[in-house]
Amino acid sequence: MEAKYEFAYAVEMAWSGNLSFADLISRATELEAQALPQLSAVLYQTWLQKTHSAYAHAVNFNLGVTLSNLADLAGAEKAYLQAITLSPTFSHPRLNLGILYERMGRLDDALAEWEWIHQNAQGPGADRSVTLLALNHLGRVLEVKKQLLEAEEYLTASLMLNPLQPDVLHHWVFLRQKQCAWPVYKPVEGVTLDAMKNATSALAMMSLSDDLQLQLAAASRYVNEKVDRNLIALSQTAGYGHSKIRIAYCSSDFCLHPVSMLTVELFELHDREQFEVYGFCWSPDDGSALRKRVVSAMDHFLTIHSLSDEDAAKLIRSHEIDVLIDLQGQTSGARPNMLGRRPAPIQITYLGLPATTGLPSIDYVIADEFLIPSNAAPFYSEKPLYMPHVYQVSDRQRTAAPQPSRNECGLPDEGFVFCSFNNSYKYTPEMFDVWANVLRRVPSSVMWLLADNSWAEQNLRREAESRGVSSDRLVFAGRVSPENYLARYQVADLFMDTFPFNAGTTANDCLWMGCPILTLTGRSFGSRMAGSLLRAAGLPELITTSLSEYEEMAVALAYDPARSLGFRHHLSEVRGRGVLFDTPQFVRDLESRIKQLVA
Repeated sequence: MEAKYEFAYAVEMAWSGNLSFADLISRATELEAQALPQLSAVLYQTWLQKTHSAYAHAVNFNLGVTLSNLADLAGAEKAYLQAITLSPTFSHPRLNLGILYERMGRLDDALAEWEWIHQNAQGPGADRSVTLLALNHLGRVLEVKKQLLEAEEYLTASLMLNPLQPDVLHHWVFLRQKQCAWPVYKPVEGVTLDAMKNATSALAMMSLSDDLQLQLAAASRYVNEKVDRNLIALSQTAGYGHSKIRIAYCSSDFCLHPVSMLTVELFELHDREQFEVYGFCWSPDDGSALRKRVVSAMDHFLTIHSLSDEDAAKLIRSHEIDVLIDLQGQTSGARPNMLGRRPAPIQITYLGLPATTGLPSIDYVIADEFLIPSNAAPFYSEKPLYMPHVYQVSDRQRTAAPQPSRNECGLPDEGFVFCSFNNSYKYTPEMFDVWANVLRRVPSSVMWLLADNSWAEQNLRREAESRGVSSDRLVFAGRVSPENYLARYQVADLFMDTFPFNAGTTANDCLWMGCPILTLTGRSFGSRMAGSLLRAAGLPELITTSLSEYEEMAVALAYDPARSLGFRHHLSEVRGRGVLFDTPQFVRDLESRIKQLVA
């Protein structure tokens, strides 16, 4: 009652034009602190209606903030625009207006506001922090819009203003990887090489080094800086004693995404006599057939995108989940503070991040003994949960379109076709050196690559020319439907794997379609994925351990088409009878491991 009495008095004073600017801010702040933002908004509106003041622009700005927090987006937009009208050089409302437009889906309008700040909020008296925020928003949203070079340029400008921004560096490094802009660690004034390395994310580090210590350090930095390690565990330490083990999968990728492409049949084949299967989802509903399969495969499918980490963890706990399998790791969309509340007594990571997560709330990582040898296990925060045959599950229901012609693929009529359909951020100058050597040694051959983005394509063509290889020997394939993508492997002769970040789902697809893959294996999880699959396929001879061995094997295979054809025949046998694609056996093996954990 006292707060409302004070509010009534303040409104009366504002209505009569007798509430000073300082008193207005003080009383509105008190109302906000008492969780009464609606009353704060009314007070601002009354003051603006009845008071003529040189501070009206600032009050409109505050009103915009309050209305935005109340989800009155139209009202907030009006208030911010009025603040700008009253003070055109006032940059704060433009910054917030951009954020508001982003919430409204008006990305071009958002970018225009932030660009105005970048162009005009300069010189003495300008608020440098606002300019930095505007530059960082520009970089972030342009990255989402896949305008990678512009995003990098804005983040570079931000770093020039303040080089001590690890989060900005984190995105800057990954942007350069996506564009194949080499060297990735390009000098920026004021930014040290150590700062760049320390800001490199666990995912980005996988393409830069197979050093297990570096990867663990990258994961640990993320945990130390971004994850609350003082959360109270919600679950009991023992199981719940249900008649069926309750296993839950959580992900932001239950849509047309490589994780779901691999796991959907796993969900379908769980033994319902022994297991009850849950899906906790914060994925976009893309309407795809794959998503519909995932949803149908779950006994219980719950969306948690609108829930806070705490509420999501409480919901998972309320269902008394025995084993929670996180398919995210430290990838985009991760919810470590949900997992940190330990909503299940046993928590496992799988597939999302092919490296250690560093998360103390994750107990196990699903692996095999090739993927994580015993001598590598100390560099993982999780304990390996070893599968007897192969770590990666497969979907046997995927289908391919009819084989296209070479002409339809933009390939020459003759010549050996090397391919590598990995994402461009996995390409490295060291591996590209080898690919160029191979192309020079195998006349009329071509390298067929994924057209991930125009900047990567331009950079790779330039890199080829600098290595004495005509850029027209690089052929870029645009993204197509999964069926047409799979069909391409019937045209390629040999898949050239990347290092140190191997193909994962892509390697599975390649082998499923009978195309041999040549890999270079190293020390890390990411550098051993394709090797694990080849080992399960009975093709260890395609696993190399040095760049020179990799190069020599690629050249030898290009000159021995009968051997490559033999690999195709072998893989057709593996598809029907081998352990690599025996999904029912994989599910039984996983269930056996889980029963041992829950017992």
